Amino acid sequence: MAEKAILAIVNSGHTVCVYDDNSTPENAQKLDSIAQQHNIQLIHLSSLTDHPSPNYRLVLQHARNTALSKGQHLIIVESDVMVQDDTLNRMVKQVSNGIGMVAAVTTNEEGVYNFPYHYLLKWRYRRLKKETIATNKRFSFCCTLLSNELLQKADFDQLAPTKNWFDVTISHWSLSLGLKNMLMLDNPVIHYPHASRPWKLLKYTNPWLYYWRKFTQKKDRI
Repeated sequence: MAEKAILAIVNSGHTVCVYDDNSTPENAQKLDSIAQQHNIQLIHLSSLTDHPSPNYRLVLQHARNTALSKGQHLIIVESDVMVQDDTLNRMVKQVSNGIGMVAAVTTNEEGVYNFPYHYLLKWRYRRLKKETIATNKRFSFCCTLLSNELLQKADFDQLAPTKNWFDVTISHWSLSLGLKNMLMLDNPVIHYPHASRPWKLLKYTNPWLYYWRKFTQKKDRI
């Protein structure tokens, strides 16, 4: 899955940096091979930290600093998301002064909106056209652009080290800074359900066990 997702991004023509968050030795070797074949920058987080996965805070901080050093926007695509050749370019075209974030809406393989955009299935949202809309609702970083303007204004060193995920935090930061967050209903991507974190599938198959692990093992803190 991750290989297909990476190659889809490579075909979009953008600079690609892949973060390997303590994958198995076999998968790390495969990522090394893919990176060499396609001129991708690959960062094994084990070379930067001995903190166990997930290391989303470190990834965001490193990626932000890299984007700022190049004067670029930052586009985050998770390893279980499949983009089209023009997905990222269409996201970039949405950026102008005052835009903090641009997200491609995520769907399942049948084209049905999935988490966290499943609220769009409710009747009061069905009147929305398939276009790009400004929204105050939080984003997922499954396939999301953080504008250079946001990266300059938001200090990622302030991200709480006690949390695992920061989609909600940064979505709120963007709005609090007076920026707009844009959701592209006309630029969908397929998000396969928790392929990168299979234990989270328990939320659907065994919710009691999921929440037990979430709270007792302090997993999935947002």
